[in-house]
Amino acid sequence: NWYKIAAKKNFALAIKTNGTLWAWGRGNSGQLGQNNAGDYSSPVQVGGRDWWASVPCGYEHSLGVTTSGELYAWGYNNNGQLGQGNTTSRSSPVQVGALTTWLKVAASRYSSFALKTDGTLWSWGRNSDGQLGLGNRTNYSSPVQVGTLTTWDSIAGGYMQTLAITKS
Repeated sequence: NWYKIAAKKNFALAIKTNGTLWAWGRGNSGQLGQNNAGDYSSPVQVGGRDWWASVPCGYEHSLGVTTSGELYAWGYNNNGQLGQGNTTSRSSPVQVGALTTWLKVAASRYSSFALKTDGTLWSWGRNSDGQLGLGNRTNYSSPVQVGTLTTWDSIAGGYMQTLAITKS
């Protein structure tokens, strides 16, 4: 009954067909969403909700989009990759802003990326190599729109880079 799965470094996240979110592995930075920094050798449910649509993993942070379009983040936040406007790490999911128009999300080592339902691309976190696509090397701790295109269709995060594809 597993539906989607994501893994990075020493942990994994998975969504079951009933919409519940599960995590296991190393949780040293709170990336398992258990409100602690513990390790779990078997899947443990993250919260009690059954609304998760996608959940990518960063190096030691996690992101999730709900079926209603809300965006959540948790784990290590040294470069603002949780999108909270600060660098405070969180060990349980916290909503990124109040919008309900998020569609897809991706993560790289210390950066995060998301697409909105209007086709715009957003990025935040570490930008030491220009990986946020903003034409500079400034870190951002809140989502910033990448350019003005409204035709973005998919995104993927790598180690220190991001790829995005527009609709044809």
